[in-house]
Amino acid sequence: MSVSCGVECVFVLGFARWMWKRCTYVGSDDSATWPAATAEEFETVPRVCRLILAVYETDLHNPQFPPAGGYKLNPDWVVKRVAYEQTLGRAPPYLIYTDHDKKEIVLAIRGLNLAKESDYKLLLDNRLGRQMFDGGFVHHGLLKSALWLLNQEGDTLRRLWEENGRQYSMVFAGHSLGSGVAALLAVVVVNHRDKLGGIPRNKVRCYAVAPARCMSLNLAVKYADVINSVILQDDFLPRTPTPLEDIFKSIFCLPCLLFLVCLRDTFIPEERKLRDPRRLYAPGRMYHIVERRFCRCGRYPPEVRTAIPVDGRFEHIVLSCNATSDHAIIWIERESQKAVQLMKESSPETITTAPKVQKFERLKTIEKEHKDALDRAVSLNIPHAVATSEDQSHEDEPEPSHAKREDASEAKQKSSGKSANWDQLVEKLFKKSESGDLTLNKDAAASKE
Repeated sequence: MSVSCGVECVFVLGFARWMWKRCTYVGSDDSATWPAATAEEFETVPRVCRLILAVYETDLHNPQFPPAGGYKLNPDWVVKRVAYEQTLGRAPPYLIYTDHDKKEIVLAIRGLNLAKESDYKLLLDNRLGRQMFDGGFVHHGLLKSALWLLNQEGDTLRRLWEENGRQYSMVFAGHSLGSGVAALLAVVVVNHRDKLGGIPRNKVRCYAVAPARCMSLNLAVKYADVINSVILQDDFLPRTPTPLEDIFKSIFCLPCLLFLVCLRDTFIPEERKLRDPRRLYAPGRMYHIVERRFCRCGRYPPEVRTAIPVDGRFEHIVLSCNATSDHAIIWIERESQKAVQLMKESSPETITTAPKVQKFERLKTIEKEHKDALDRAVSLNIPHAVATSEDQSHEDEPEPSHAKREDASEAKQKSSGKSANWDQLVEKLFKKSESGDLTLNKDAAASKE
């Protein structure tokens, strides 16, 4: 009797300790040791959020749901807006916008539509360890959607980049479901830059807002110089290791699912998580917007922290009543805009240091952080992790002159045609089923390695 009572007391105390640790864990703890982001590197985020919100509008000349301050874009610079009727469920609606002020070509993709069955099909088209790509695992349905979108818009993006003197940056942006498509778009483009006219790696960028877990850890770190993930405080999606398809099967009982996942992951060692090559993560460099504090009511002035974490990469579920509201794009746009304004007002360097010097020093710091993260991934024996990126080493090689590039591209266009480029890539990565549908070839990644 006394033994059973003692075991029961130990169990109750252990459970109480676990409950206390889980209930007192707040979203800001994930980035407590990260350095603060600068206004210059983060000021693109509010603009990107507004472009994603613009995808929801049917007429930007007469917007129905503008954010505070408006969209701040020129409707005449919208190249194309594609709705569900045109995508036929292959991808979420998107918008292509040429920002001549910032010299950017932006492809913005909207988030999950709970009323659309096609969005669920994209999420459900996956299982753990199903699809390999570029030496790691990725979400099968999101990669398939990214390749379909590039096959549709590859010529348009290439034409816009060449018509603007090959000087503009190529920006892919998305929210929630769209963030996974945008991130894998960037990965495919970086690996096949010749299909977009030989655009340099440093001109390809991606902003994954409220990102989905769509790629394995080695890829998430490898492409941290290209992909930037933006997370608002307690957002549940980047923290939930449960496959996306299981999350949205349980969307109407999400608090129960989060609690069970939290309980399960408590008993899984960190080393086991890191060494599972099939486990998917939020991609790239992380920007964490923090605006609430433990045992405090209301929102505080937001601060932005940034890093390229390897271990401790948003691995803990936050049991918070804001876990779902922090996923909303409208809140992320609002808080990121506040954060940029506060950073600009409070930064003493804007007065004492020349902007070009600030930018150069920050670029060197960002490059060093990326190299350190790659080395950290190798030291932790992350599956398929590499110390240096092959793509980055190619960037250091001198590029041919503009005239030579034009001659080479013209010869290539005469022999095969521009549209054939993406078709050949799709044929390499896909195979046709008996019904005529395209299915991803599982051996495509193996041929690259």
